[in-house]
Amino acid sequence: MLLDGESWSRRFAEIGREAWRLETLPQYLVPQETEDFSAFREGRPPTPYTDSAYTERVRRQRTEGKRNGRVHIVTRPLSDYLRFEFSRYYTVHVRAGDDIRILDVTHRPNPLEGVQDFWMFDRSEVVLMNYAADGTQINREVFGGDVSRFIEYQRIAIAESVPFEEYVSSGHPA
Repeated sequence: MLLDGESWSRRFAEIGREAWRLETLPQYLVPQETEDFSAFREGRPPTPYTDSAYTERVRRQRTEGKRNGRVHIVTRPLSDYLRFEFSRYYTVHVRAGDDIRILDVTHRPNPLEGVQDFWMFDRSEVVLMNYAADGTQINREVFGGDVSRFIEYQRIAIAESVPFEEYVSSGHPA
């Protein structure tokens, strides 16, 4: 089953314990970001970003004892898009309570080689994020099988990664 619109938004609004994502790409082409990403690449100041419906939801869910998190697998040098995403979104999202971690595989094997992007909700439902090679989203697809391998992917990703703030404070660009 493919997800979009309200059925997609409802997944986040109705989490019982956790929404978690694995990000594997160096670039995501998101239409709403085109202007700000262009400004970033050209050295112009982007529109200020502070809070959004996403950060408000994360903050509220955090106070309710729910977790939102992700691990982004990266290699250096970081792509322009990752530098943009780190500087524009990740710091604000972490302040809101999003548990963002970085798995840098620049000088080591990727322990999740070949695993595609996905969201996992309450460790019971997985939504596969399907992208074209350039980072354009094709669709979101509910995975219909046993989610235990995705729980294991999450365990590995968390064990092998560091918190975003630690990654940035160790001298990596944000």
